[in-house]
Amino acid sequence: MTANIIISTRGLTRRFGNVVAVDGLHLDIEAGEIFGLVGRNGAGKTTVIKMLTTLLPPSAGSASIAGWDVVSQASRVRRIIGYVPQALSADGELTGYENLLVFARLFDIPRAERRARIEGALRFMDLTEVAPRLVRSYSGGMIRRLEIAQSTLHRPKVLFLDEPTVGLDPLARHTVWEHIARLNAEFGTTVVVTTHYMDEAEVLCDHLAILHQGALAAVDTPEALKARIGPDATLDDAFAHFTGGSPEQEGSYAETSRTRRAASRLG
Repeated sequence: MTANIIISTRGLTRRFGNVVAVDGLHLDIEAGEIFGLVGRNGAGKTTVIKMLTTLLPPSAGSASIAGWDVVSQASRVRRIIGYVPQALSADGELTGYENLLVFARLFDIPRAERRARIEGALRFMDLTEVAPRLVRSYSGGMIRRLEIAQSTLHRPKVLFLDEPTVGLDPLARHTVWEHIARLNAEFGTTVVVTTHYMDEAEVLCDHLAILHQGALAAVDTPEALKARIGPDATLDDAFAHFTGGSPEQEGSYAETSRTRRAASRLG
């Protein structure tokens, strides 16, 4: 692994019985970039994220983050990553400040540093004014920004975001985009984001990997992916070319159910 590569996978595979969810993924992600995993529902995006965040063991192949193997050195990997899943990770019965305090303790942030870290995270995510309020009163966009704040309290080298704007209205989506880009620019945090929204991928990502049925169909910059199709091609066109369908094409029942649950709780 070269000095500038922070995430590397070699033949990364995950099977569930006879179903191959991720099929021999070879991928290199550079430090300091925003990298997108795109694909239709059921393409394997979330499974890749779960393996990289040590939540799911690979069936075959390997992956490393900052040189640490995600299986044999999982505890070291967990110290340097943050993860915001699709599922709700903020407690609605606590205030925003209390949620961050819980995570500060979980991350073993020294007691003397906790208040400053929490207040800094709240300012960065524009949540200072609502910090005393119960999270159940927050809008969907505010909840997502709080979850990002939670996941970055320990200043991770890599932040994983699984469908960060699913269920959000257009204004809230753009606000989340702005905060992700700012986090990357100001702190040099490597961000890996899964999405099936091509506008999101084009706005945020330096490079994209298009997954199709668990396999890597293409990887490049958004502009280069479009150029492969034609001079006037859109990213939607590139997506359709490499996956055989539009981004909006329906996935499995389970994927649709998860998306609707996420939309419901963020709505």
